[in-house]
Amino acid sequence: MSKTLFDKIWEKHVVKQIEGGPSVFYIDTHFIHEVTSPQAFAGLNKRGIKVFRPHQVVATADHNVPTLNQHLPIKEELSRLQVEALIKNCAEHGIELYGLGHPYQGIVHVIGPELGITQPGKTYVCGDSHTSTHGAFGSIAFGIGTSEVEMVLATQCLMQSKPKLMRIHVDGVLNKGVVSKDIILYIISKISASGATGYAVEFAGSAIRSLSMEARMTICNMSIEMGARCGLIAPDETTFNYIKGRPLAPKGELWETNLTYWKTLYSDADATFDSEIFIKAEDIEPMITYGTNPGMGIGVSQHIPSLNEVDAKEKTSFEKSLHYMGLQPGENIKGKKVDYVFIGSCTNSRIEDLRMVASFVKGKKKAQDVEVWIVPGSKQVEAQAKQEGIDKVLEEAGFMLRQPGCSACLGMNEDKIPAGKYCISTSNRNFEGRQGPNARTFLASPLSAAVAAITGKVSDVREFLN
Repeated sequence: MSKTLFDKIWEKHVVKQIEGGPSVFYIDTHFIHEVTSPQAFAGLNKRGIKVFRPHQVVATADHNVPTLNQHLPIKEELSRLQVEALIKNCAEHGIELYGLGHPYQGIVHVIGPELGITQPGKTYVCGDSHTSTHGAFGSIAFGIGTSEVEMVLATQCLMQSKPKLMRIHVDGVLNKGVVSKDIILYIISKISASGATGYAVEFAGSAIRSLSMEARMTICNMSIEMGARCGLIAPDETTFNYIKGRPLAPKGELWETNLTYWKTLYSDADATFDSEIFIKAEDIEPMITYGTNPGMGIGVSQHIPSLNEVDAKEKTSFEKSLHYMGLQPGENIKGKKVDYVFIGSCTNSRIEDLRMVASFVKGKKKAQDVEVWIVPGSKQVEAQAKQEGIDKVLEEAGFMLRQPGCSACLGMNEDKIPAGKYCISTSNRNFEGRQGPNARTFLASPLSAAVAAITGKVSDVREFLN
């Protein structure tokens, strides 16, 4: 019988199917961080339970950490307490922790792939919605709640119902200035922020296959922003070449055994999906959001929808969103002044993203009245950026390479956008207050963010490329 990629991985991890109910589903690797794990550990301790398989749990500090002076004590009390709790809990339960000061510390969805922990055919969870990032390797990866974090710590399993399956094909050749962030923002703008609710989404097609692993991670990272349970991409030579030789990747004979299995992980030619969507790569232009959910996006040359272009049922929320953003229906977003530029987050903080930004800004200077935060996704990315001289290029442009962490993706640490200010951001969410109380967020690609940093306004990067 023909199977999808999702089916093949799912069936291998079902421990028990409960009649008329969910499955007991096995988890290969559990990522944890300081925000959603303290209550889970408290629950274990209350019941006198130890972590069932500590060697299958990987911990790091990322959400609450400052991105300047990480050698000093954390100023914000809640942040400091959560990081201290993570250190204590990992020590008590024998869990590997890549905490502040460790050469592998970084954003959880950046360090998993770069260390070789993320591999095809496996299952990954974390108390963080953007765990879907790891699906770029041909794995099933999804975010879970705090009570589920406790369940996985205690049993290495979860109760899960199998989602419906969707496949999104993106075929053709991308236009200049268009990168993977634009692909996913375009898809979400077409199907809406809830258009894939209840589905596991496989991304396929020639445009997807042409992407690097880092670009594929950006797409799977934001699959959650269209309501999907998870996103995944079939592994291929690009995947295998990325994993090979990484610190925790299989070696020698084990590598060959794994590779043989990985090459079986694809959707069979006649496999069926509950829904299929087809997109032409040449239809995509550099994208930017204008509202307060990632589905409210347009091509940078287009105008914000006018009221008569909006569905009657959505008019109230549409108007509320534009009021929050200080924008008008029918307005052109190109040329809008920005105050901050944030390049980072688990969506776009990898070395490829920083190289992209550095290659564009080399020899240029930032706009005088724009503050630019460049935050690498991990200590390894930071070290590589310095090794390649990217930090110097950024410095000469008036930017500064900060230290790793989630930073201004969310208002949970010291890096907050002030109220009423506009930030063009490479992160994944533009919800009200996401980057700080009353902050206003435009989501865009690293290229579009880089050009805004130089011009001081929302600009079309295609006008600046040779």
